[in-house]
This record gives sequence, structure tokens and C-alpha cells, in this order.
Amino acid sequence: MNETAASTSTVRAIDVIRQKRDGIELSRQEIEAFVQAYTRGDVPDYQVSAWLMAVVLRGMTRAETAALTDAMLRSGEVLDFSSLPQKKVDKHSTGGVGDKTSLVLAPLAAAAGIAVPMISGRGLGHTGGTLDKLEAIPGFNVNLPLAEFRRVLESCGCAMIGQTAEIAPADRKLYALRDVTATVESPYLICASIMSKKLAEGLDGLVLDVKTGSGAFMKNEKDAAFLAGLMVETGERMGKQVIALLTDMDQPLGNMIGNALEVIEVVDVLRGKGPEDLRELCHHLAGWMLHVGGISPTVAEGTQLSAKLISSGKALEKFTQMIELQGGDVRIVDDTTRLPQAKQKVQITSPAGGFIGSMQCEQIGTACVILGGGRERKEDSVDHAVGIVLQKKVGDPVSVGEPLCTIHYNSTERADRARKLILESIRIDDAAPMKRPLIHRVIQKSGDRH
Repeated sequence: MNETAASTSTVRAIDVIRQKRDGIELSRQEIEAFVQAYTRGDVPDYQVSAWLMAVVLRGMTRAETAALTDAMLRSGEVLDFSSLPQKKVDKHSTGGVGDKTSLVLAPLAAAAGIAVPMISGRGLGHTGGTLDKLEAIPGFNVNLPLAEFRRVLESCGCAMIGQTAEIAPADRKLYALRDVTATVESPYLICASIMSKKLAEGLDGLVLDVKTGSGAFMKNEKDAAFLAGLMVETGERMGKQVIALLTDMDQPLGNMIGNALEVIEVVDVLRGKGPEDLRELCHHLAGWMLHVGGISPTVAEGTQLSAKLISSGKALEKFTQMIELQGGDVRIVDDTTRLPQAKQKVQITSPAGGFIGSMQCEQIGTACVILGGGRERKEDSVDHAVGIVLQKKVGDPVSVGEPLCTIHYNSTERADRARKLILESIRIDDAAPMKRPLIHRVIQKSGDRH
């Protein structure tokens, strides 16, 4: 640890940049002063850009990563829900295609007696965003002020909003800068960004779903495991219980991709229906949330309880209650045709017979973006109605001319481009591939892997 740490008033940005460039560990005070000064506007973007690139090239120690996370967390308001008697537990996913588990898990955990204060993000690139899915529900307000967020949480045990101006403002500034300076990929910066926002929610525990595979941000399992371990240890250093699951994203999760379509699939799962892979992952993540939240003595019992809460209808009741409290049209629960619907549909049929050997998951996510269902830039608007419904998944047998998927679209030109990309992304083989497990491993505490 560098012992020349000065007080927050005397740390110079150029010294912080130089030390990181030279691979010298920065002290907690130096990192805190640097982040505070940047948040206030006292350090210019060009100096912070130089420091970010030095982090990408030199990396960070575990202590530096925890200090950066803490400094970003404390750059704004840290919510205090200690007045609520139940444990506060959230879940975060590193993003993928068709990943709508948050919409199932928040009401499911709330039905078990956990408080879930979920602050989520929008989709960018090929990955979908929880806020965009919620906004497919007519009237649903994801921009609640913090006082209203608290009221909804107290009333029904779960609330889902976007990042407010008060939450981790340093992260908002740093993220925007990373996006335009080729410094997004650093696992240390990703960890600090995710954990600062999540721990600002005033949590007792956090369950992380770290995706790996062709549709994940971290394609390589070794990289995903490194990030997962980093986030678990950072949470530990900050006194929180954090569990990370490495889960498969070599094909879309569930069958529906696109905002309104994914809400339909959420309602299906909350009714005890829906695709098997999505149900399995939701129950497993819920099992961990209930265990971390002190509801279930073991994860297996938490998983069993989550199944009961769905079969009894209690989880769906919580979902309906949350929609109502956040201004959404609750009628969509019983009549999903009230959700936005695309004007046209077209089936893509198989050019060959055999088995679905693999899917380039990122390309399928990109096809949904092309249709208008996601954004390539932050300022892009989203068409909530469009998307893709898969009729076949990896390992399924298929005949010539049999439907592979259905495209829901509002623009023929966009549909043609998406169709071409989807066909390129699905490989048909003579024999069925080996089945990949949905959950690759669990990291419970730093270095503890199963």
C-alpha cells in the first residue's frame, strides 16, 4: 500500500495517474479524493480518461477495487431501509439475450417476505434492459423519486426503478467516459460500476447472475469467473453477503426476445408455465435470494418455496401489486394483448434437417436491435412491440421447412435484415450437441467455487 496518501484536499490528479501508470498501488484516500474531485467537476475528463486507460492496462488490486467501489457508492445518496423489518436482497445480471429473470424474481422474493429494492438499467447493444421491458407495460413508471420508491417498497416488498441522479453520480460520469474511451472492458471498472450502484440500495445481500457464452458480455468462462470472484470479494470487503452464479448464455434464455414479448413470458412463468430453462434459472436464483435473505435455511428449501409461491399465485399477486403501485396497467396480467403488439409477423423456416447445433446468441440479440427492440446508442428510442419468438432451441430436432422462429416487426426493411442475421446465427448439424448445463458454477465467497 502506498504510504504517501495525502488528505483529500492535497491529492493531485497527475500523481494518481502517474502512480497507476507505473503500477504503484493507490491508497483508499487517494482513490476517494480523485473520485470526489471528478464528481465535483474539479478534475477534467482528459485526466480521468488517462487514469481509466492506465487501469485497463495495469489492472487494480482487490483493495483498490473495493476503495473505488466505496468512493463511487458514497459519491451520492446511500439508501437506508433499516426501518423495514425484513432483509433487503437484490439480484443483478450482467446481461444477455432474453434474460427477463428480474421481473420474475423481484415479486417472487417479495412474496417470500424479502424486500427487493431493485435499481436497474436500460439495454445497450445486443443485451436487453430491465427498464425497457417494464416500460412495455402501459403507464409503468420507472422514474420514481426516491421517496416514492420507498413507499412502493414498503407497500408490496418490491419496487423497480432506474438509476436516479442521487445514486452513485460518479458512476454515471465514469460510465459515459468509459463508453467513448475504449475502457469499458476492465473487470475492475465493471465491478466498481455494478457494485457501487447495487450497494447504494442499502442491501443486506446480493445474488449475481454472471453470464458466460456467445451472448454474454464475458464470452470466456475464465473471464466471467474472474469478474464474479472480484464482485463477491468486493462485496465481502464492504460487509455484504454476495453470491455469484455463472450461468449459460450460449443461446437466448427462454423463447421470447423483445420487450413486450418478454413481459408475456414473465407472466407465463409467474403462472407456473413458460419455458423450462427460464423457470429453472428463476427458481435457482430465487433459492439463493431466499437463503441469503434468511427465509430458507438451505438453497434447496428456498428453491422449493419459490415453486410453492408461484403455484399458489402469491408471486403473481405481488407482480400485479407492483405494476399498480408504479402506475402500470394491471389488466395486462390477465390480457397480455394489452401490451404493445407488432403489426406484422413472419416465420423463418429451417433450410435443412437435423438438429440445432448452436446459436450465435449475440447475433440473435443484435437482430432484435435491428428490428427496433434495443439501442445501439444510449439516445436511441425503443419499439417495445417488436422481437423474436424461438420455436427451436439448441439440441432440438428440426425438419426442412419447419419453423425456427417468428419475427414480430413493424418495418419490412428491418425484418429482412434481421431474418438474414438470424439464419446466419443458427447452425444445423447431423447429430444433437452435448447439452450444456444452465448453471456452470457458484462462487459463494472469495476463492470458494462449486
